[in-house]
Amino acid sequence: MQAPVQFENVFAELKKILARYSSRLVCDRDDDHGYLLNTAYVMKNKKPLFFASVIINKNYVSYHLMPVYVYPELLEQLSVPLRQRMQGKSCFNFKVTDKKLFKELQDLTARGFERYQIDGYVDADTQ
Repeated sequence: MQAPVQFENVFAELKKILARYSSRLVCDRDDDHGYLLNTAYVMKNKKPLFFASVIINKNYVSYHLMPVYVYPELLEQLSVPLRQRMQGKSCFNFKVTDKKLFKELQDLTARGFERYQIDGYVDADTQ
């Protein structure tokens, strides 16, 4: 699948948000169309707990953030423009780069990571 150039740019910007956590999480996919991070925490179904991903789709780029599904209260402060990008309970879709919304998504991701840490899904930072 050949993604539109703007989707590649959107993907690259969203991947930067997640890449900050790559040393603390497990990268399950890293290619030109997808980047996926899991925790090392293994659930009852013997699968790792998903953290987040960014995927290039046919009509948009999806940013999936599982902490907002696990902790829906993280969405209480969400701006209307970012909420309008939501599909389902933990997915945000973009067709173009939006620095303001990406900054908000970066902050939301940081809060989600922090909650995962608090609940023991991610080891506490030892630095």
